[in-house]
Amino acid sequence: MIKWGGMSISFHPLFVLIMLASVFTGHFLELLALFAIVFVHELGHVGCARLFGIPVLSIQLLPFGGVAVMEDTGQLTAGRELAIALAGPAQNLLMIAISWVLHAAGIWEGPFFSYFVESNFLIAMFNLLPILPLDGGKVAQALCSWVLPYHATLVWSLRISLIFSLLVVVYAVVPLLSGFGDVQLNLLLVGAFLLYSNLMDYRNIPYRFVRFLVNRENAFTLHLLRGSLAQPIVTDKMKPLDQILRLFRREKYHFIYIMNSRGKIVAVVPEQRVVSSYLRGDPGA
Repeated sequence: MIKWGGMSISFHPLFVLIMLASVFTGHFLELLALFAIVFVHELGHVGCARLFGIPVLSIQLLPFGGVAVMEDTGQLTAGRELAIALAGPAQNLLMIAISWVLHAAGIWEGPFFSYFVESNFLIAMFNLLPILPLDGGKVAQALCSWVLPYHATLVWSLRISLIFSLLVVVYAVVPLLSGFGDVQLNLLLVGAFLLYSNLMDYRNIPYRFVRFLVNRENAFTLHLLRGSLAQPIVTDKMKPLDQILRLFRREKYHFIYIMNSRGKIVAVVPEQRVVSSYLRGDPGA
């Protein structure tokens, strides 16, 4: 692990295995280029996050990109998450453009130029697949949060990730099954890793949702400063707290209107009271 710029930078074991394999197969120069591409890709995320004032805690480098872990204190809106996610592939496109300028000027030619351009393109395109923690998965999650409550956003973004992770695995083994080639081992390993990590994340949805609720106090302060309109939630007084909380939207502040059995509003409760009651384990709002 390396400390740099207030962040910790680590290498996933899969990345280390590929590095070792490159030494034995004589492709170490290509691997160094891959490392540089992935690192610059991640710096795009870091720079954009810091532009929005969002702390980046760590970066883990993977063969197909990396994972920048950010501290969400309620300031990570869907729009900011979208911009941060796209900032990574944007660096790949920028590196491709610079490479072509150097190629057109006659400064950079040969097979390594082609390898560098193709690697940037493949990393950018692969990272745009709608699979968490890839950039495309974060884009899908941000888009979901614009139209769905946050709990449903977690559920559906991970379901989409699981489906596309499985498709990557299937695509990797199709040549072998069809009898027209060998298994694409690198792609199979990456697909299996993504499938497993998303299965684990799917099981951890309750913990991620609780973390979202814990940060609601910070979100309330931001809404208060902005003068945002509250989002009403009308519910029966017998409805469990967890079902009410699952209606919370990421970028909205909520008032809960409680009805009696005759459909009459008997109380209006701010969301902080509901969240506090739930976190304390108190069934009454």
